[in-house]
Amino acid sequence: MQLVESFEKLVGSLFTKKNIDLYITGSNAYLLSGELATLLTGRYIAINVQPYSFKEFAQANNEENNTELLFRKYMNSSSFPEAVTLAKQGDELVNDYIQSIYDTVIIKDIANRYKLRNIHNLHRVISFLFDSVGSNVSSTNIAEALGKASKKNLSHNTVIKYLNYLTQAYILYAAPRYDVKGKEQLTTNEKYYMVDLGLKNITTSNKYDADLGHKLENVVYFELLRKGSRVYAGKNSDKEIDFIVQKTKNEREYYQVAYTTADEKTFEREISALRSIRDNYPKYLLTLDYDNSNINGIQKLNVIDWLLK
Repeated sequence: MQLVESFEKLVGSLFTKKNIDLYITGSNAYLLSGELATLLTGRYIAINVQPYSFKEFAQANNEENNTELLFRKYMNSSSFPEAVTLAKQGDELVNDYIQSIYDTVIIKDIANRYKLRNIHNLHRVISFLFDSVGSNVSSTNIAEALGKASKKNLSHNTVIKYLNYLTQAYILYAAPRYDVKGKEQLTTNEKYYMVDLGLKNITTSNKYDADLGHKLENVVYFELLRKGSRVYAGKNSDKEIDFIVQKTKNEREYYQVAYTTADEKTFEREISALRSIRDNYPKYLLTLDYDNSNINGIQKLNVIDWLLK
């Protein structure tokens, strides 16, 4: 819709008519920028449509019993509704569909709109971010890493532009960092999460990669977003907290996410970050383990059960 010239005038004229419910769809944040945003200020509700949650994915597959096996599939494939339907006919159709979404976003929503001359660099930034899901990154370290890999300079200003383009196109979501001790939002080293894990399958040769911990973090991030909360990546002195969820001004939750905490060092690392927080807001440790427990007020929960609630 946003590609139709002067569509704002049509929307404005329809908005003045009585007994009309108006629904407008678009593929990027540009739809609610500029003239249309001014025209509709205070008179619209934005609904951000995302791929299936795990609960919806299970329902679409008519499989709500063997949830552990299904969850592994969820983390290694696409959860776009059409992709889930196509998966019943074979992976090749799914890959073609995901590739078409990727190409549409990169070419139509980004490259054409912003008149990019070097699309290859944009692809490189995307691949870097897909491989860095759940990690703190900055435009500077992205530029440096890609510059060393190809021996071609890529300015951090260019990377900043690409990051903005990708988040406005909703292919990536940014979780800003929040300093618990300092009680302030930080402006550097955000974490980025991909809107659909299936997108990684077309940018890497290792489809079923070993980085399941960060994939799990990606799943939890979007589930928290679906609950309508503001989600931050947390920091408390030298401790990293995966997510701080600001539900209301006076209501907050903390989350650590790990594939498993069977290893004592992993358990201590994850739990110590939550223990370091000196307030009484709820604290959760989400894993694929099945030993749900209360550890001095910290709730350890099985993430599959949590997602299906």
